[in-house]
Amino acid sequence: MDTLHVLQLDFVNVLVPAHYLVLWSRLGGYDIERFRRFVYGAGDYTEHWAHEACIVPARYWPLLAYRRASYKPWASSPMRTLAEWKRFLQDVLARIHEEGALSVRDFEAQAARRRNPKDWHRSPARHALEQHFGHGRLSVPQRLPGFERVYDLPHRVLPAHHDLPPVDARQARRMLLVDAAAALGVATRRDLADYFRMSAKDATVALNDVLEEGEVSEVRVEGWAEPAYLSRKARLPRRIGGASLMSPFDPLTWCRPRLERLFDFHYRLEIYTPEARRRWGYYVLPFRLGDRLVGRLDLKADRAARTLSIRRAYAEEHANPSAVAEAMAAELTSLANWLGLERLRVDRGNSFSRMLHNAAAGQTKHGGSPCRKV
Repeated sequence: MDTLHVLQLDFVNVLVPAHYLVLWSRLGGYDIERFRRFVYGAGDYTEHWAHEACIVPARYWPLLAYRRASYKPWASSPMRTLAEWKRFLQDVLARIHEEGALSVRDFEAQAARRRNPKDWHRSPARHALEQHFGHGRLSVPQRLPGFERVYDLPHRVLPAHHDLPPVDARQARRMLLVDAAAALGVATRRDLADYFRMSAKDATVALNDVLEEGEVSEVRVEGWAEPAYLSRKARLPRRIGGASLMSPFDPLTWCRPRLERLFDFHYRLEIYTPEARRRWGYYVLPFRLGDRLVGRLDLKADRAARTLSIRRAYAEEHANPSAVAEAMAAELTSLANWLGLERLRVDRGNSFSRMLHNAAAGQTKHGGSPCRKV
């Protein structure tokens, strides 16, 4: 977390919530419950709008005051259909002030039982709570088992940071840009702006400030048309080894132009693309081997069958498919074990998938893992 600074939240549970996978890609197997205690238990981190909805250090609370001040709720919010929606907003806040931390279900227990589960996003109470959260009038002390937010007053959630004076917007953007540069290592102005969703104008001002202070230096990167900026904290490793499956919401994938510049890897998440028009699959993860992105997989955790399903798998044209299949099989086995799944199922729809199937079978045969292939 000290390296990334922000962790984008996403609870699509086809495989595992994406932010959990971001950490697994870097650390390997870890205790998710321990991570929850780390984030929500001590007041050192909080949820906030940053890149998107993210987990951020609690020390960012004064820095992000300008984001809270400029927050705009959905214009089509169902809350606005209420005759006295402003009063409704006040009543929601007053109830939490009096009763303590509450979730949406505490406001709409009866309505929730009658409502179609697909209509969760149409709840006026949910939109009221989210509006208060966006403006900083509420914070999130915990998530319920179904990932539902619990809301409470910020001074109860962040007692050591809530009362700190807000940082001037220009200074805040400068400080955030320094952290973005440190997280990215080397990046263009647009890359840096994207990390905390700054406008081009604001990022330019902040970048000029950090250049003057020596936090970044301007450099040229072979093949990049735009100037690049190297963080003062950047370190060039002698080599980059290992392999990892990358979350679709990993910071590495946030800025698609940067991903293509660095790895010649064109990537789009196709969850909202009609199935017939998908090129790669529904929930596709890039696969890193060494310092290259060498493949991609469409994965699904079938928890009822205790199976990690590899619905589609591909190696990039420049990669050695045999080496990719061996490394990918090892990572998939590790992932399945971490998720408590007992077997891999590889749909053998292309030549590389068949190669991956055989690699997984070979590892199991030689005692590489208790996970069985199908």
